[in-house]
Amino acid sequence: MKDEIIAARVHEYYWVNDYNCAITILKILSENFFVNINQQVINAAIGMHGAGKYRAQCGLVEGTLMFIGLYGKEKGYSEDEIANKCFGFASAFENHFGSLLCRDLRPGGFTPEDQPHMCEEITVRAVIFSADYIKGAI
Repeated sequence: MKDEIIAARVHEYYWVNDYNCAITILKILSENFFVNINQQVINAAIGMHGAGKYRAQCGLVEGTLMFIGLYGKEKGYSEDEIANKCFGFASAFENHFGSLLCRDLRPGGFTPEDQPHMCEEITVRAVIFSADYIKGAI
């Protein structure tokens, strides 16, 4: 998927659908790798927004880790292999972006004065990074 298409999809999912970052990255990765994700998985990703508001692990990381599990199983990887690939992703993400934590990655954290979807730019970069990682790892 081209970078400009990813940017357009992120924008649509944030501004039209008002999805959180975990759902957004799950949906775009599923489109990129032609994987159907059922509604229960999307529903589960709703809860990850709370962790982000707590400023814990970033939904961009969580969504990608969920996708690696789904895609890895579809490709026939064992649970141990998937766990190792997730470990590798977390390490690579932290090395590339400097943290796995929303409190470090989200500009300014969360305040009542925040503009909506402040993470749009980093989401585009994270989708590109995640897709590249998955292509190389799975």
